[in-house]
Amino acid sequence: MNFLSGALLDRCSKLRRDPEWLRIAFHDPAARILCYCNGEPLMRGGVENPEPILLSGAGNHAIEPSQAIFLGVEQGTPVFALDRPRSEDFGQGDVRAGGVPTDFREIAAMMSRPAGALLAYGRALLLWHAKHPFCSVCGSPSAPAEGGHLRRCTNESCLAEHYPRTDPAVIMLVVSGSQCLLGRQAAWPPNLYSTLAGFVEGGESLEEAVRREVQEEAGVEVGEVEYHSSQPWPFPSSLMIGFTGYARTREIRLNDSELSDARWFSREEIENQVREGSLRLPRPVSIARRMVEDWIATGSSSGPTD
Repeated sequence: MNFLSGALLDRCSKLRRDPEWLRIAFHDPAARILCYCNGEPLMRGGVENPEPILLSGAGNHAIEPSQAIFLGVEQGTPVFALDRPRSEDFGQGDVRAGGVPTDFREIAAMMSRPAGALLAYGRALLLWHAKHPFCSVCGSPSAPAEGGHLRRCTNESCLAEHYPRTDPAVIMLVVSGSQCLLGRQAAWPPNLYSTLAGFVEGGESLEEAVRREVQEEAGVEVGEVEYHSSQPWPFPSSLMIGFTGYARTREIRLNDSELSDARWFSREEIENQVREGSLRLPRPVSIARRMVEDWIATGSSSGPTD
């Protein structure tokens, strides 16, 4: 299972529709409430030993449950997520004293997979709410409902319901014989190369998106496409769907401005250059890193060739 997935909780979708149960659960002394500032989790311990800041339900009677996101129940304990502009805006003193908003990308790989998945889940929903305060049908303000898993228009003549958006994106390791194709963007740190990726367009299958994106970015034609794995990616709201694509052509032609360079690498070249420091791979938390490492681990050049 990839990082940022595998939260150990029951999402309890039926309980989201029970406002009274949510109210009681939110103020339950045993409740765990994850704290965020503008979408970034409040943490203590720094990047070496990150620990999420938690509110208990007992100290939150001044906060309306509708302001929080109900994430689910973990071993009988209700779990919520709450976002505030500043750490000082949380009601309990231990949060104000110990919590530091922390870049989630920097700490995700340092946490256990279930803890990282839970923080990613809360982050995705909180950012969606922050970016969708108005009804896209009539333009009136919208309000959270069902534990934060939808927003409902407040205009009585509209009442349109809007659900959290997840944008599907394909990410692919293109291989040809004993080599794989990696590219880089000009804005990335020096020597960083990664797999190619792009968003799925309307009326397009995932396999079609893989072939189109590789053709558009690198000019390489892809034939057979095999599913690898998927990963929620709350930056801000994507689902990365990983594939291996088998190249039909090898000539690289950078067709748009997205990539500044793309190259074919053998397994040995990747391992040697990473060791020397002349090549950097994506963060360990990313599906892109796992796909490259899985390919290296197979040590095989077998696969479709047409």
